[in-house]
Amino acid sequence: MTPSDREPRPGRAASTRRQFLLGGAVVGAGAAAAIGIDYALNGGREDAAATASAQAPLNGTVTVPFHGVHQAGIDTDAQAHGLFVALDLHDDVDRDGLRRMMSILTDDARRLTQGEAALADSEPELAVAPARLTVTFGFGPGFVERAGGARPAWLQPLPAFSIDRLAGTHDGGDLLLQIAADDALTVSHAARMLLKDARGFASVRWTQSGFRRAHGSVAPGTTMRNLFGQVDGTANATPGTAEFDRVVWSSDGWLAGGTSMVVRRIAMDLEGWDKLDRSGREQSVGRTLANGAPLTGADEHDEPDFEATTPIGFPVIPEFSHMRRSRSDDEGERIFRRSFNYDESPAAGEISDSGLVFVSFQADVDRQFVPIQRRLDELDLLNQWTTPIGSAVFAIPPGCAEGGYIGETLLA
Repeated sequence: MTPSDREPRPGRAASTRRQFLLGGAVVGAGAAAAIGIDYALNGGREDAAATASAQAPLNGTVTVPFHGVHQAGIDTDAQAHGLFVALDLHDDVDRDGLRRMMSILTDDARRLTQGEAALADSEPELAVAPARLTVTFGFGPGFVERAGGARPAWLQPLPAFSIDRLAGTHDGGDLLLQIAADDALTVSHAARMLLKDARGFASVRWTQSGFRRAHGSVAPGTTMRNLFGQVDGTANATPGTAEFDRVVWSSDGWLAGGTSMVVRRIAMDLEGWDKLDRSGREQSVGRTLANGAPLTGADEHDEPDFEATTPIGFPVIPEFSHMRRSRSDDEGERIFRRSFNYDESPAAGEISDSGLVFVSFQADVDRQFVPIQRRLDELDLLNQWTTPIGSAVFAIPPGCAEGGYIGETLLA
């Protein structure tokens, strides 16, 4: 390279360190100015959004009162996530052991539902967002027998139904925990804490988890839909009404203020359902899929007209439809259903393992639930696509006052 190669080219000033630094300073000042302009244009809006976000109410902080005449989780607005855990008592647990267990479980359930950590909580940070957490306890026949209490006549396995294909994996149990909240992490954490409490007294027999629409997805009070797309639970009584009280709450002995609970795991053949056209689906259910209206009405809560016929004389709502078979002229045959969908990992070669964790509450299983189920067992076109594979019955004791524990009407 010659000296002339290092000379600046004609008409172009040579760059110097001073010019580079000066230019960099100018560029930096320009960038700073640009940032200032951007903040002036957008910063206020971002600050306002952050402030609004900080002030927006969070569902995670909402709590459901634990103490009361009735246990929470029955007349509570349904949450998005539900977990059902059935336990078997250890052989050496006597009446005093049951009392200790229920005292411990009650205390931690109260804490967790109010957004407080359980006493031995190793992850207390997970308890700060209760998200309407409720914990509801149920007693099976073995629990009541171990407690030495009077067992209601209906507290036993349901009668055998021809449609049942019970697998033995989701049946029975001595103690039930129903854990529900609008946040799946909250449910998981509460379950872990409560099962740690119970492990010295009982072991897990089965678990079932389910879901509904996420909080905020639909308006409050919207009837849930199952995985067939059906509106599910339209005919429910409204909590807080005289009708609800009559349908749900017991007035007998230690169970006064409590109720009964039926848990049925119902497998749903979604692939078979897919092959049915829309008209066939609506005929099977007796309601329109669009809004759940009876086939003789326009809105979901219209009263069905079972006497209406088509121009050629067939019932508009078929006799074999699910709605027709589940209805009774006997006002005593009513239940309050609170179900959850489930969707598990399918077996190899299958597309789905889905269905319904069917839950119903009623004052008397034999008087209210069994007659309905017998009619459905005899004739219900939905039986072609649904199969009960699990079944259990529990007594749900009343709630308790502060300082008390769930089950004290039986164990005190």
